[in-house]
Amino acid sequence: MKSSVEARPTSSEPSATKLTRISSPPVTERPPVPPVTRRTTVSPLVARTLRIPAAGPSHERSVRFRVGVTWALLVLNVLTFYPHTWSGQPLILHIPSSIGKAITQGALPAALVMAVIVNRRLIVRPSVFLGLISLLVVEAFINALQARHFGTIYRSFRLGGFVFALWLLSPWWGRRDLLLVRSHVITTTVVLSFTILGLIVSPSRALGGGRLGGAFWPTPPPQVAEFAAVTLGLVVVMWLAGRFSGWGTLFVTCIAVLILYLSHTRTAILALVLGIFVAGLSMISTEARVRKLFASVGIVATLVVITLSGVVTSWLLRGEGTQQLTSLTGRTATWLAVVNIPRNLFQVIFGFGLSNKSANGLPVDSNWLASFLDQGVFGIVVSAAALLFVLVTAYFTPRGVKRSLALFLATYCLVASFTETGFSDASTYLLELTLAASLLVPSGVYRRLE
Repeated sequence: MKSSVEARPTSSEPSATKLTRISSPPVTERPPVPPVTRRTTVSPLVARTLRIPAAGPSHERSVRFRVGVTWALLVLNVLTFYPHTWSGQPLILHIPSSIGKAITQGALPAALVMAVIVNRRLIVRPSVFLGLISLLVVEAFINALQARHFGTIYRSFRLGGFVFALWLLSPWWGRRDLLLVRSHVITTTVVLSFTILGLIVSPSRALGGGRLGGAFWPTPPPQVAEFAAVTLGLVVVMWLAGRFSGWGTLFVTCIAVLILYLSHTRTAILALVLGIFVAGLSMISTEARVRKLFASVGIVATLVVITLSGVVTSWLLRGEGTQQLTSLTGRTATWLAVVNIPRNLFQVIFGFGLSNKSANGLPVDSNWLASFLDQGVFGIVVSAAALLFVLVTAYFTPRGVKRSLALFLATYCLVASFTETGFSDASTYLLELTLAASLLVPSGVYRRLE
């Protein structure tokens, strides 16, 4: 005890002595503080010159906008134009024939320019589907070498530019946000809005001949019905998969059903019903909405058949007699004329070259007969291979909204191809089948194209 007391410092020692006896921790140097840097705004021109990556969200919005504009221009290029309504009445806004054709035909060069702007490196994605469609382009140029009419040469170059634009859009295939599908829905909605506006402004012109057509832009009833049916089908399938709002789906359904009723187009309705049925079957085991929809539609269809079968039958007949129904409104006579055209072996295999899809002044109205007329047996085989490739690929694709949308579009194109000019040339059906093929590629990391 004594030694411990002596070791303890006494109170008489100065305070400085106390401080010297306290062990202080070792002094460590702090890392230097980095200087504060200011964020500078770089102009787009300087960013492109110095290869500075653009801002993420703004760049992505710009890309989506330009891709959507490119797709809209391709749709505009395949719209029909003549300087009056389909029933022969003047348009609400008079558009000279030269200006109207310049708008539709000039839309393709504009789409190519926009596609090159958004895809400046000209990067394309490998695609069996586009490879098959490109075979039709090669065959069209072979026929153009011996063509006697300038129209055949022009249509060949037009098809080549159209397919090249689709190649340039291939890097945006398979996106999870369904960019191309939404672009197509927005574009067709704009066309349908002008049709409804024409119906409101001048019902006599829009309903001339008893069927709804375009009164501002001369969209014929079959094309109006196609846009309404495809838009309705895409929206319904997205709603079934939980990718579209309920109120928005209800609004689109009401407008589209009204347009289909006024257009009196049976092919579009049949293709729509079968397309939704096939797409719904692909989701019936995973989506409760599909099972509820099928049950509700079954009950409503039964009630309609029991109570309104006469009204539905008279609407489907459109005042046509038995002879018109059996001849598919005169189509079979035109198809027979196409088959009976004298041909040599080369023309049987490769056809006569791209034409306006008519025989004896009447439209062929069949993808397969029109392919045989223009591109021979080769065109039929390639068209069938492209459609079969989409259907087989969809079968082996995992369940999901993209697979269901692709099945709807492929089924719609298959049904419509028997009575409508389809996907062997630049048309809305080629766009829709390309849209189906774009949904079936695997989703990967989106590669920014600068």
